[in-house]
Amino acid sequence: MSKTKQIILSIILLAIAIIYFGLSPLDINIQSKLYNFHTHTWVLGHYEQPYRLIFYVLAKRLLIVFGLILLFSLPSLFFIKKDYIVRTYKKGIIIVVLSLILVPSIVGELKKDTNMPCPKNIMLYGGALPQTKVWEAFPKKYKNVRVRCWPAGHASGGFALLSLLFLFKKRRNQIFAFIFVQAYAWSMGIYKMLIGDHFFSHNVITMILAWLIILIIAKIVFFKEDRLDYKLHRKIHKGRKIEKSA
Repeated sequence: MSKTKQIILSIILLAIAIIYFGLSPLDINIQSKLYNFHTHTWVLGHYEQPYRLIFYVLAKRLLIVFGLILLFSLPSLFFIKKDYIVRTYKKGIIIVVLSLILVPSIVGELKKDTNMPCPKNIMLYGGALPQTKVWEAFPKKYKNVRVRCWPAGHASGGFALLSLLFLFKKRRNQIFAFIFVQAYAWSMGIYKMLIGDHFFSHNVITMILAWLIILIIAKIVFFKEDRLDYKLHRKIHKGRKIEKSA
């Protein structure tokens, strides 16, 4: 499937997911199983160790280190043009680096504007705010309240690693990368659910949005190759039509 078609499908899927989770009780059903209504506590405390160290601090720092290693390797790739490995993986590395920068940045900016409460913020779980849908504003008495919980920011860096699918060329390696990334990103996302920072849908929306951003980046980076492939496909298709008419 072409990148353009994948982008369109991702936009449609994102819209469906936003509407579905906005109207469905699924988030509350899942989150209520993670909250003790008798003790008014979540499965994990916000600073409970070693979980915070593993799933928050180390998970985030490993992504930063990985991104910096790739970023500092980029300049050398533009000087070594004849090496087969460089020619094969250069654009994939560019896509991964841009994804690690842009996905968390865009998600972070969205969080500023959506003003959606975290599970721990809503009245059902001992907070002071009403639950709202992404297309709803808070009631007037909460007009000065600013919260940043939608979509999920912490897991966005993990889902940005879905860009590795454009780095690896072999199908087997892509499958391994996909499984690893899903496990890594969802471990970050589920941790945030266990401490009351995010609903399940926050992570799902971030995953779809991350893939959409990555596709757009890949579309730009591979624009020349995709254009040549399109022209070649048109020539082959035209040639077959001439043969049939003859």
